[in-house]
Amino acid sequence: MVKKKQLKITQIKSTIGYHKKTSLIIESLGLGKIRKTVILPDNPAVRGMIEKIPHLLDVEEIS
Repeated sequence: MVKKKQLKITQIKSTIGYHKKTSLIIESLGLGKIRKTVILPDNPAVRGMIEKIPHLLDVEEIS
């Protein structure tokens, strides 16, 4: 059985002072507070959201 890759995403910075769209992306990733961490599948949709706001996130790949 092949294990699917996952991403460990941690919010490291607040969305205060950024566009509303930035806050919506953070919410859709399941984040919202600094230092909150979620584990999501590594797919193009999640990667696209991460590419929009890399300055607010810390991302690690998990096998």
